[in-house]
Amino acid sequence: MMFALARQDGRRPLSRRARRLSALALAVALTAAGCTAPASPDPEVPSAAADAPSRPAQPDDAALTTYSYGPRPAQTADLILPASLTERTEELRTPSGSEAPAPQVVDVVVLVHGGGWDAAYDRSSETEVARDLTDDGIVVWNLDYRGVGAADPLDEGGWPGTFEDVAAGLDLLPQALGEAGLAPGRVAVVGHSAGGTMALWLAARHTLPDGAPGAAPLVRPDLVVTQAGVNDLKTAGAEGPVEGAVQALMGGSTSEVRDDRYDLASPTALLPLGVPTLVTTGDLDAVVVPSVATDYAEAAQAAGDDVTLAVIPGEDHLSPQNPRSDAWAAVRDWLAERGIAPAGSTR
Repeated sequence: MMFALARQDGRRPLSRRARRLSALALAVALTAAGCTAPASPDPEVPSAAADAPSRPAQPDDAALTTYSYGPRPAQTADLILPASLTERTEELRTPSGSEAPAPQVVDVVVLVHGGGWDAAYDRSSETEVARDLTDDGIVVWNLDYRGVGAADPLDEGGWPGTFEDVAAGLDLLPQALGEAGLAPGRVAVVGHSAGGTMALWLAARHTLPDGAPGAAPLVRPDLVVTQAGVNDLKTAGAEGPVEGAVQALMGGSTSEVRDDRYDLASPTALLPLGVPTLVTTGDLDAVVVPSVATDYAEAAQAAGDDVTLAVIPGEDHLSPQNPRSDAWAAVRDWLAERGIAPAGSTR
């Protein structure tokens, strides 16, 4: 069920060991539900982005190019161009005349994967929905980032590294498109679970104070979607099934940390975003329960944001990864309604 929300103006803290155990329990629950972790990255992999570990399989008839926004293997993103664009972009790379043609403007869907911010998970979980988008002619930027619990300290995410990673990855998008002879039109950021948090945060970067991690964005999303996202880090980090994962990401609970990191990271604390938002949840989600979505949608509406809430009957936490699910169909329908169009469509 989809609802359009009209636009309107003393627990004891978890120990570090308990946080890690809670985060591990979440990872085990996700794996048991069918979200298996990829193989661990090889620390000896060269820095060339084309050799990044766990690189998703190239979608049928689409062109996938991997870009690096940092020196570590997880600091990568895949630009996936639909078949309709591959021939044109080759021509733009090797123009026959002396003057290069003007870049083609294309809409882009940025995908941000979930997995409890655990370093064991990567962007490959978005491969199937990326293929669904490119099969319909939509350009995809599949974004990866460093998570927590990495074997190599240089690959460790958390605060602020994970946030700085997704910010740098999004800001690289115009350059990657430019190398293909393209320019960004409307940009929609779509995140699942932990990625839903990051998607909302990316949409809120323009609200951050100078000097904060991720401030002064080069790319401001036109649309944002949080699918079963952890939309309020303060509340989720205090109690509930993802408490340990949130505290592992943030380096402690709100009572343990002594700075303003939760205020700078939690999407709810950054409202209003000023970006049209789709908030989705499945009514069977037992990992990030539906009230997380409804509470965020109500808070965003109260702050003045343009919000659509979709509660999908019969869907669970991992449904958004299935391109044949009603949960993913709700995202595709909303993106189309909000103007995300296949490459080459009349603008």
